Amino acid sequence: MTKTKNDLLQGTLTLLVLRSLGHDSMHGYGITLHIHRVSNEILRVEEGSLYPALHRMEQEGWISAEWKPSENNRRARYYSLTAKGRKQLAKEEAGWARLTEAVSSVLRFV
Repeated sequence: MTKTKNDLLQGTLTLLVLRSLGHDSMHGYGITLHIHRVSNEILRVEEGSLYPALHRMEQEGWISAEWKPSENNRRARYYSLTAKGRKQLAKEEAGWARLTEAVSSVLRFV
């Protein structure tokens, strides 16, 4: 069975969202567009995955949210990284580095 592009996100969505919010606040659709654009259109985050993840991260205190007008003057919920979220981002990045190094080790094994 062939994996779809979305299977790449399993277990990495928190890392990708926190990293995306590391520079500026964004609304949900903006986060989706950012990840898609920065990944050279390889990664696509579906709304059904994104919004539950944002809600969970907000409950954890990693992000905060506020209603503001969007670029097209519609009301949108903008998400920002909190201090606690910056600490979690560092943990997520360290975990990702360990995981990718472990996978690389297996792939290099002769």
